Amino acid sequence: MAEAGIGARRDCEDMITGGRVRVNGKVVTTLPCFVDPAHDVVDLDGEVIELPQSATSGAADTAKTSRAHTYVLVNKPKGVITTTRDPEGRRNVLDLLPPAMRKDERLYPVGRLDGDSTGLLLLTNDGDLAFQLTHPKFGVAKEYRVVCSGLASDEQLQALKRGMYLVTPGSDGTKTSKKASMESVRILKRFVDRSRGNRTLLSVTLREGQNREIRRMLARVGLKVRELERVAIGPLKAGELKPGQFKLLGKKDIERLRSAVLGEG
Repeated sequence: MAEAGIGARRDCEDMITGGRVRVNGKVVTTLPCFVDPAHDVVDLDGEVIELPQSATSGAADTAKTSRAHTYVLVNKPKGVITTTRDPEGRRNVLDLLPPAMRKDERLYPVGRLDGDSTGLLLLTNDGDLAFQLTHPKFGVAKEYRVVCSGLASDEQLQALKRGMYLVTPGSDGTKTSKKASMESVRILKRFVDRSRGNRTLLSVTLREGQNREIRRMLARVGLKVRELERVAIGPLKAGELKPGQFKLLGKKDIERLRSAVLGEG
């Protein structure tokens, strides 16, 4: 929107959070909201915005874009929210970065992890890559480690693999129903513990995420999530990155991410 001349970035953010912007007819009020200028229709107060198309021709344009973009991998600890601003003053993901980086870069989190969840989160100002990593048609895998209460059964795992419809309320009061399923789910370990209660450690892989999808799906089959950690985004893993730490991604990491988007990795 800012590139289309609607206003400064902060003004555009206020327009979105104020409920004045629609994408394909649906009001959006949360940030970030990624769109494909070639296919999505964005309107402000009912008037369609002519979005600038991404520069996709020529190696020189690609090189110029790469130099202008920043990619930061964060290991989000529990209690930190996935947003760049919070009216309640809670700690957010940008607070994990140095002040100079927060000031000089317009970084947004790609996807979400709720406050109680931990693990990997990508921050970038590359809207094209962020769109590709979150759009269902690209299907980039995200892997999670989940500790749930009880001893999960094979029948429960099969139900998760088959999928189920989840109802999500919209900001305009409407409700939408969308099928959710897990690319894979397997038991890593069962813990029989009379004092703390039985638990199961699961490995879960998603290629398309809905709001709190894992927690809601497990609840539907009778399993309550106690801990949830994202351990991989495509080819990216935490390695030695501890909770609360971050690292700037280099050229090889970005190339691996782009290969995952294209289905080459």
